[in-house]
Amino acid sequence: MAFRAVHAEWGTVFAHLPDLGCGRSWDAVWKTRPLALLACDECGHAMYAKTSRTGLRFFAHAPGAPTCALALESVAHHLLKLELANAARDAGAHAELEARGPHGAWRADVLATDPAGAWKTALEAQLAPITDTDITARTERMRADGVTSIWFSDRPRPPWLGAVPSVRLERPEGAKHLIVAEGLVKFTGRGWSAVPASLTHLLTWAFARRIVTHAPRTPLRYPQRSLATVWTAPQYITAETAHLEEEERQQRAREARLAALQREKEKKHETIRARNKVTRAKALAEATAAERAARTQPPGRPWQVARVFRLGVDQALAKLADEHGVIATVGFSTGDPRYAGGVPLVDEHGVPAAVFDPDPGRVRGEAFLLLAGLLLIFPSKTDQRRFENAANIKKKHRPIDGYRTEIVETPVAGAARAWGGSSCTCATPQLVAKIQNAEYRAEPSEQMEPAARLFQAQCRTCGGKYEKPWRRIGSTPINQTSRLET
Repeated sequence: MAFRAVHAEWGTVFAHLPDLGCGRSWDAVWKTRPLALLACDECGHAMYAKTSRTGLRFFAHAPGAPTCALALESVAHHLLKLELANAARDAGAHAELEARGPHGAWRADVLATDPAGAWKTALEAQLAPITDTDITARTERMRADGVTSIWFSDRPRPPWLGAVPSVRLERPEGAKHLIVAEGLVKFTGRGWSAVPASLTHLLTWAFARRIVTHAPRTPLRYPQRSLATVWTAPQYITAETAHLEEEERQQRAREARLAALQREKEKKHETIRARNKVTRAKALAEATAAERAARTQPPGRPWQVARVFRLGVDQALAKLADEHGVIATVGFSTGDPRYAGGVPLVDEHGVPAAVFDPDPGRVRGEAFLLLAGLLLIFPSKTDQRRFENAANIKKKHRPIDGYRTEIVETPVAGAARAWGGSSCTCATPQLVAKIQNAEYRAEPSEQMEPAARLFQAQCRTCGGKYEKPWRRIGSTPINQTSRLET
């Protein structure tokens, strides 16, 4: 099926025009004897005039025709081309069906031209599947010859819509003419919305440059799809630009306000940090004084229980030594309420360096002031999380920068904790030696020294006794006043 053919004498004739475009009637080519000398200008094969049952006039290829692009086009495609041509003429343009470009580089379904010759626009009916790459290439070939293009489809969701200047059409139930369903929009203050218009109105505006193609920078409103390219009036592009500039100005203003609030907040926090520095130093000094006072007396029962039975204390001491460079012991002031039920780990000068496993329910008053400035070590991730969750609930007892917390790998329940238990199997043991009821730091050795033959070393990591060669480090006990009561 085609609406265009070439007559041997009259030149190009058009089935959809009343005078065939050459001053002749349809009867001059239809059912004539002999047959009118018509040929396809695409493949050169003979054609003849034909009329459908509904009265549609067209040209058909004679039997034996070769493969021809026009012959392969569907009836729906031809009908859409015809409607595009009629709408173009109604919009004031000259419309030529199936027009070929220079040297056959392209063929337009409908070539609409300005009667004054100022512009040419190809109106393409695209119903068959096509990729974005192919449709863009075809558009560029026509543009290279000075011809702009608009692509049309009346299918529900053409995937290429918006890849090139394009419009989706639809025919409302009972309507005679096609209307624009997608591709023509206007800016409504915050986003784009569809503009109802007939096909003729769309072409009238496009030919007069009252609408142009545009890549939206704000979303299209549902149910419209977000297309890469749409048709709109220049004033709506200006409105979108103004809207985006205003949004950007408001965003900068919001960011400036937030930055000012953040600076004010940080200034307030710095004041609090300065005050906390004083209160924490005072709390630490008082805890240090309490520890030194406790050292003048034999270690109490809380110290003994913490030292011998509290799982994870030795691992916490080893962590302080290995990762923080602090040689610490269990403080004699264990049991003091300022540690919130935790175990104070003090350095060689009796200054608290950390607290092991404090109870979140007992963090208040002096305990909060002290623990807020110390490292808190917990025997498991669960204990650490329980403490931090309680601090989040009781924001009154949470430092502005949060607590400093770490965890250790605590031996499982039932592991040896007292002297003389199971043997150490650690790859890197952390040793302490018991010599005449005092504890000394020790380390593995290549050969057994005299002290190792007489006394026993224990691993602080696993709690087991160390049965390989070891040697004592230094001659000063870890805590000169410590006495193990066994």
